[in-house]
Amino acid sequence: MSAPLLVVEQLAKRYQLPRQSLLSRAPEVQALAGVSFTLQAGQSLGVVGESGSGKSTLARLVMALEPPSAGRVLLRGADLHQLDAATLRRTRSQLQMVFQDPYGSLDPRRTVLQTVAEPLAVLLGAGRAEQRERAAEVLAAVGLGAADLQRLPHEFSGGQRQRIAIARALVTRPSLIVADEPVSALDVSVQAQVLNLMQDLQDQFCVTYLFISHDLAVVDRVCDQVIVLHEGRIVEAGSPAALFTRPAHPYTQRLLAAVPGSAWRRT
Repeated sequence: MSAPLLVVEQLAKRYQLPRQSLLSRAPEVQALAGVSFTLQAGQSLGVVGESGSGKSTLARLVMALEPPSAGRVLLRGADLHQLDAATLRRTRSQLQMVFQDPYGSLDPRRTVLQTVAEPLAVLLGAGRAEQRERAAEVLAAVGLGAADLQRLPHEFSGGQRQRIAIARALVTRPSLIVADEPVSALDVSVQAQVLNLMQDLQDQFCVTYLFISHDLAVVDRVCDQVIVLHEGRIVEAGSPAALFTRPAHPYTQRLLAAVPGSAWRRT
């Protein structure tokens, strides 16, 4: 087997809370504690857990948006948190992110062309002709047209806005996309369309997903492997088929029990 695309080793993150008094020591909260996993190129790894379990903190550390308190994040063998600023800037073209809110993640004053092409200009120094060509290409891949390049975000539906956000993430041809609750803000019918799109794009662009969600049905549908986070620690890991039909950890069992109905589960 080839070397994994992403390796996370003993990742930990502690945050300081405000002091209770001038002379007291600032308390700390442990958001992540000893999280380790590997992700092969072309696969999808789901990260599930309740709010506060550490999912979004993990996303920020993998994206090198915050430094860890301990541990390493290796992308193709390079420790992202040990790279100098210039090298990290170049490396960012290989890892992109899709956020939860398609309304808040797009600048309402910028056209679709400006939004989608921005990573090309900032990270790769592409000229205007190349920006427009590649923006039109990825926009077509997500089901929108070249005529949409000059439109503003308010002219699109929520599902279309998330397609634009996905196009922006794809435009640099990244190896890894971190998708943080990418469909939770969408209507159920639109969720299915966006998930189908993301699966199709994975095959077309050979992209790898780190897929963060509280929705077990979504993860069951799109992910090859799953890790379950609880209070910043991995309590269970495996395939969706195994975890969602024969959960071993009591926390995973409680997550499954909290899902209304069971029609989505694998049999």
